[in-house]
Amino acid sequence: MGLRKSFAKTAVLAVAASLLLGACQSTTMGGAVGAQRKQLLLVSSAEVNAGSAQAYQQSLLKAKNSQALNSNKAYTRRVKDISARLIRQVAVYRPDAARWNWEVNVFTSPEVNAYCMPGGKIGVYSGIIEQLQLNDDELAAIIGHEIAHALREHSREKISQDVAQRQGLALVGALAGLSQGQMDMANMAGQYALTLPFSRGMETEADVMGLELMARAGYRPDAAVSVWRKMAKLGGGGPEFMSTHPSHSTRIADLSAHIPQVMPLYEAAQRKR
Repeated sequence: MGLRKSFAKTAVLAVAASLLLGACQSTTMGGAVGAQRKQLLLVSSAEVNAGSAQAYQQSLLKAKNSQALNSNKAYTRRVKDISARLIRQVAVYRPDAARWNWEVNVFTSPEVNAYCMPGGKIGVYSGIIEQLQLNDDELAAIIGHEIAHALREHSREKISQDVAQRQGLALVGALAGLSQGQMDMANMAGQYALTLPFSRGMETEADVMGLELMARAGYRPDAAVSVWRKMAKLGGGGPEFMSTHPSHSTRIADLSAHIPQVMPLYEAAQRKR
């Protein structure tokens, strides 16, 4: 009997391991910076995108009701123009993203924040423009970073990691029919995109991918470094080992190391302008 139980357990683990390996893939091509790390993806893009779209519409309605949606015409024009140039470059990582239903909006709020939800729903808060006094190149660095999160589907990856940690191999064995679990995970999408932090690795990945996007769009890559220098002066964030985000100094060092890699892309974009 003991042998039977041991065999059954081994068989279940083997099947679960096979399913986990099958769920590991890269959401993007590598681009010039080689962003094609394998990711654990236990939920579908459709589920996450649906939940994100719902959360985004709710945020738009709330902002509209408080007259905080695109109320500053100058900011709105800048953000939409910069976003459009960056979006034209997304096919280098994934051609399907060029066909996403992209939306770009500006929220009047003192919050120093911006995001791009799964499926291409961009939100920029006026506070990040004003408090950091961002020029167009620096604003492109912020938006490019957020677009990179969406291209890599980091929210989907985080949900998948959370599911794997909370539910364990039992859920993996039932992946063919997620039923109620699917709905719960789709509803999590907005929360993950808007409020929960990404991992250090994801943040670093988005930094580097965003650097390439802005260079290809003709924005100065070194502006990404100046953004984080401004962030450091603004304050916030503790020691790196206590945070899910890289420290400002680490981000500055990583971005600086990749600037020579993307400078030819920036120079080529400048010659076309």
